[in-house]
Amino acid sequence: MILWYSGCGNSQFVAKQLALGLHEEMQFIPDAARQDLTIKIADDGILGIVFPVYCWSVPKLVSKFIRSMKIQGKPKYVFGACTCGDTTGYTARVLRSDLKKAGLKLDAFFTFQMPETYVNLPGFHLDTPEKEQHKIAQTRERLSKTIQLIQKRIEGDFNPLIGSQPWLKTYVVKPLFYSLLITDRKFSVSDACNGCSKCAKSCPLKNISMENEHPHWHGNCTNCMSCYHRCPKHAINFGTVTETQGQYYFKG
Repeated sequence: MILWYSGCGNSQFVAKQLALGLHEEMQFIPDAARQDLTIKIADDGILGIVFPVYCWSVPKLVSKFIRSMKIQGKPKYVFGACTCGDTTGYTARVLRSDLKKAGLKLDAFFTFQMPETYVNLPGFHLDTPEKEQHKIAQTRERLSKTIQLIQKRIEGDFNPLIGSQPWLKTYVVKPLFYSLLITDRKFSVSDACNGCSKCAKSCPLKNISMENEHPHWHGNCTNCMSCYHRCPKHAINFGTVTETQGQYYFKG
């Protein structure tokens, strides 16, 4: 079983490739959380958790789900796979702690650099098209080796991209970041909006409804920026910072 979460498609791509190569089913974490699903795993099976790095850590919605998830069966091998634009901090440590609370042991952790998506603050920018393609090509190349490692039940931390000052970033900056900056109150919509509703359809938390043919946010936002990046008219912005930024989501 591959449990996955993704906002702009990077982690969805990795999860799909792993599921295909390992012949495993996929379950979208937000759907499983909404439906209070029991995760069914063969006693000698695999459990994989795939997600993007948010502020040098596991996204809160993923951590919350893992810590309280209901599992039928006992996996023999548990792995995590994250996508990041730059570095991960102590993301693997956080996932290991989350799984321990669920009575599970993290056997392996895989890191894949993928194109940047976070543009909500000054100084944060998307990668150039050339760098985007380079990161995607590297991930495609590494996925086949990753599948082989998982099939052989190899344990370890593969391609760690911890970066500098990981403890500070994961355990100090992240809580401040969530308390001060994770909000949907800064989203606005310009007159360029054509009412296509792609933003609402792509929101993984179903936090957006269309009212008078314009999106309306309801306060349950993780700032994945899927709505911003998928808007065909660049009509959605987060404050004024994103007005001059580009857009990216994984297109295959």
